[in-house]
This record gives sequence, structure tokens and C-alpha cells, in this order.
Amino acid sequence: MQVFIQALWAFLMMASVAQAQFNFFEHMFGGNQQQPGPQQASQNVPSDSGRYQNSWAQSQCSNYLCPGTLACVSFPHHCPCPHPDVEEKVELGEGSAICVSRGGFKDGEATRKIDLARKGLL
Repeated sequence: MQVFIQALWAFLMMASVAQAQFNFFEHMFGGNQQQPGPQQASQNVPSDSGRYQNSWAQSQCSNYLCPGTLACVSFPHHCPCPHPDVEEKVELGEGSAICVSRGGFKDGEATRKIDLARKGLL
């Protein structure tokens, strides 16, 4: 009886290892792909500006409403960048400004490169 229990135990262990191995290969080669559920399907929606237009219409600003951030500022060049963690605001003069990707550079480096490019040195 002891030998039978040991043999049964060994068989169950080998079967579970084989099952795990097949699951690994099936997952690795894309055989276990799940169908998108309701939560996943809502991630890729068609382009629609309606939500932005509603936010624009509901915004109250007596000065200048920034189009990218819907911030209310005194002058257009005071508008903040939409993504300040990865963008740097560069004032170009004459009341205009742009937001430029930092691109991994240190603070002020994007502004310096734009200034060099405007002077024809870059």
C-alpha cells in the first residue's frame, strides 16, 4: 500500500509539472490570449473633441483661456505647459511661448538649445 501511495504521489507531481510546462509554452506563444472585456474596450475610443468642447464651454475666464490647459491667465504667454513634468516652457518674445519636450535634458537645456538654434549656432 505504501508503494502505491508513493507511485500515485509521484504521478500527480509529474502531471502537475507537465501541465505547468504546457501552460508556460501556451502563454509564451500567444495561445492563451484573452478577449477584451468591457474595461479594455473603452481604452481605445475614436477621436472625439466633444468632451474638450464641453469643458471649454463650461470654463469661466474673464482674461485669456489657455487652449491647451484651460487655465485662466492674464496673457497668452503665461499659459502653463500641459505636461510640466516633461515639458519646458520657452518664451519666444513678443508675447509668445511654446512648450518643448525636455528630452532628458537638465532644466534650462531646451531653452539654451532653442536660443542657439535661433542664432544659427546649432
